[in-house]
Amino acid sequence: MSTSRRTVIAAAAAAGLAAAAVGPGAGEAHAGSGDSAAPRRARFGELADGTRVDIWTLACGGIRLKVLSYGGIVQSLEVPDRHGRPANVSLGFADLESYVERSPYFGALIGRYGNRIANGRFTLDGRTYELPRNDNGHSLHGGDLGFDKRVWRVEPFTRRGEVGLVLTRTSPDGEMGYPGTLEVRVEYVLTRHGDFRIDYEATTDRPTVVNLTNHTYFNLAGEGSGSILDHRLEVAASRYTPVGETLIPTGELARVAGTPFDFRRAKPIGADIREGHPQLLFGRGYDHNLVLDKGITAEPEHVITVSEPTSGRVMRIATTEPGVQFYSGNFLDGTLAGTSGRVYRQSDGFCLETQHFPDSPNQPSFPSTVLRPGRTYRTTTVHSFSAD
Repeated sequence: MSTSRRTVIAAAAAAGLAAAAVGPGAGEAHAGSGDSAAPRRARFGELADGTRVDIWTLACGGIRLKVLSYGGIVQSLEVPDRHGRPANVSLGFADLESYVERSPYFGALIGRYGNRIANGRFTLDGRTYELPRNDNGHSLHGGDLGFDKRVWRVEPFTRRGEVGLVLTRTSPDGEMGYPGTLEVRVEYVLTRHGDFRIDYEATTDRPTVVNLTNHTYFNLAGEGSGSILDHRLEVAASRYTPVGETLIPTGELARVAGTPFDFRRAKPIGADIREGHPQLLFGRGYDHNLVLDKGITAEPEHVITVSEPTSGRVMRIATTEPGVQFYSGNFLDGTLAGTSGRVYRQSDGFCLETQHFPDSPNQPSFPSTVLRPGRTYRTTTVHSFSAD
């Protein structure tokens, strides 16, 4: 497959469903370079209270995407390698129970606030708000019942040259301690060119804070294939936000030059991960926000490239956001089995969560995450795939 053939993701698709759930069956074509298929729904399971959870399958531009109504989860993403052979490149589970009981945010939509807020507390307009402390005394990814654990309303669409899903939900005032009723709308879009885009929107009726992202774990060699430490990563980021022992930013914007966090030129993820740098010891590897040189932009700009030498797959990420949380799968420990049936061990997947910075509500020098009535929160991230 030539380098001119590309595909673009932002959450992902294909493979590994429970036997009773949807899978490639009669009449389900695999997406070729020009194939497309309108979104199709099937039952994936149900929650303890009887709520049905669906799985949606989309195909367009040579990729196939499967998304759950539970958590807006990217259940799998299938893209071709240099020989045109497809493989699922996102980590996930084959059954709903695993997502509910033990998922480390595989593929999920994250909100209201992606990343950490120190001590589960922030002050806005003179009032202090208390949040669930679900991570070493801090609030992580919106609390213990964040957007990743909610069932979303899903509407499919087919437009000229595009197929996609619109995911919506209303987060009521006070949910997980956050002020304001938040109306959230997220689009997953595949285009005939192989583009896969995530567009986020939100409005509020009271001042609040918002930081939405997607938490897909990638392995470009294929889900369940082993370590990602030989993937080559390049990020246009000259600074990063150092953290303390519990992974809360210190407030400093430190230069990456001379540190393991310098990915301005492509290098293997594992090149410096075993160094005794204090920041790597805190995170047991990479779990840090890289400050993108471009800052906040009105349109997505290309800032990240990841390549995998064996398959030839390349992923390029463009975003409007000012930061990306790079996580090297440090806490995968062999206790979780994925869609392939293989267990996930440390560094068997990586995350690149485009977002505003961690703990911004408590860090006045960081870009603001405050959303006020009458304003609309909008961000976009696009993942583009090709093969060398």
